[in-house]
Amino acid sequence: MSTTQSERLRELLEPLVSSQGLDLEEIAVDSVGRKRVLRVVVDSDTGADLDRIADVSRALSAKLDETDAMGEGEYTLEVGTPGAERLLKEHRHYVRATGRLVKFQLTEGGELVARILKVDDDGLDLEVPGVKGRKATARRLAFDDVAKARVQVEFGRKDGEPSDKKEEEA
Repeated sequence: MSTTQSERLRELLEPLVSSQGLDLEEIAVDSVGRKRVLRVVVDSDTGADLDRIADVSRALSAKLDETDAMGEGEYTLEVGTPGAERLLKEHRHYVRATGRLVKFQLTEGGELVARILKVDDDGLDLEVPGVKGRKATARRLAFDDVAKARVQVEFGRKDGEPSDKKEEEA
């Protein structure tokens, strides 16, 4: 059974990332012209500030330098976080997105934009924003009903502000 370079890199780097209190979310090796770029995406329940990213970047760089995991050629190491419009794949991603507006692609077809209120082992409690002056409604969504979910960027919303308040002020 052969393993891909990304799988070998994950096995090598994941313990280091975990030791820094972070989760290894993604690894990608891309070719850009003659150079290769190793992109490592990390996150945690409390987020990852620049100091933590720099610390884990130094640790990963040192580990890669002492092994031949990237081969002989030159490469660039990029370490970052998932970004504002992150794709939600794991249970922990949904937990971290509690309070955020998310666009769901449903397994039965169609899509739904709603705010995650609560996450448990079976699914999500959501608040579906009201349209044209209507009040928001509650909805339960099982994980099995979600084909894909992505956090949406919201401008002008203050943390903790109920969605109805924004509509009343508009």
